[in-house]
Amino acid sequence: MALRLGSETIELVPHNGRPLPRDSRSNDRWFQHLAIVVSDIERAYAMVLRDGAAPISAAPQKLPAWNPNAGGIRAVYFRDPDGHPLELIQFPPGKGDPRWHDKDRLFLGIDHTAIAVRETETSLAFYRGGLGMRVGGTSENWGIEQERLSGVPGARVRITSMRAPAGPGVEFLDYIEPMDGRPAPADTTPEDLWSEVVVLHAAIEGAAGLMLRDPEGHALVVESRR
Repeated sequence: MALRLGSETIELVPHNGRPLPRDSRSNDRWFQHLAIVVSDIERAYAMVLRDGAAPISAAPQKLPAWNPNAGGIRAVYFRDPDGHPLELIQFPPGKGDPRWHDKDRLFLGIDHTAIAVRETETSLAFYRGGLGMRVGGTSENWGIEQERLSGVPGARVRITSMRAPAGPGVEFLDYIEPMDGRPAPADTTPEDLWSEVVVLHAAIEGAAGLMLRDPEGHALVVESRR
């Protein structure tokens, strides 16, 4: 089943494999979430809680002004009924795509998918050198707001946003602290519920249908651009 939100689409695919581990944390390297942009995070979060979301964050957090690239952004993490992590994010004036400042709708679209990585440089080599994406922005987040957002005590996260010419981005979450995030199980299969897939649209002849895995095991599928 394909669902559209704004200009973006996600596809829900039934899987018969193992569920996400109950003790999953935001720094485990199978972690992946979609960042859904909203115009009023308090109202949107109340709605998803009413509809069965399970909190990860303590509450919506406003990132501090001392952080020039992320200051003023409001965000909250939660899980859907199958345990998949999701994020609601609200951008302040001057940050994010101009369309994320629309006030006519509550849920505006999908800005990016965020993935936990072990080493930023290794992931950069894959997404920038191998796939041709560019760095759209960086920040380093820490403090009580980041701890409450991620649900990880002592969290210090190096964040790198990767962008293509169009579509949502891919955001690396490189946990500098704590360093006890677990790798994806070596026997992960496409049927396991943590095995989400990012679809890339490319104008590369012969690339359609290509299945890739990044250095952390996150799955990607290349489709022809239409």
